[in-house]
Amino acid sequence: MLMKSVVDLTSIVSLEGLRIKENLSYEEVLVEILDQQVKNLRNKEIASMNVMWRNQLVESATWEAEADMMLRYSHLFHSTPTLA
Repeated sequence: MLMKSVVDLTSIVSLEGLRIKENLSYEEVLVEILDQQVKNLRNKEIASMNVMWRNQLVESATWEAEADMMLRYSHLFHSTPTLA
């Protein structure tokens, strides 16, 4: 028996202003850094940040490695001058 589907409006992405490539993919663009944290493992520390992407909701923000974000978006990270 067929059942009616329930539409989840939060999963709909607006196509306005979205640059879609020929293979129907698009590049996520960093909008805002929401939080930063450092995880302490036995031998090392891993810095990560919670980032919000364009065309995504705040609830779907992802944790990314800080080193990767610095490589991809170096213009967003300002170096602090060292005090002499």
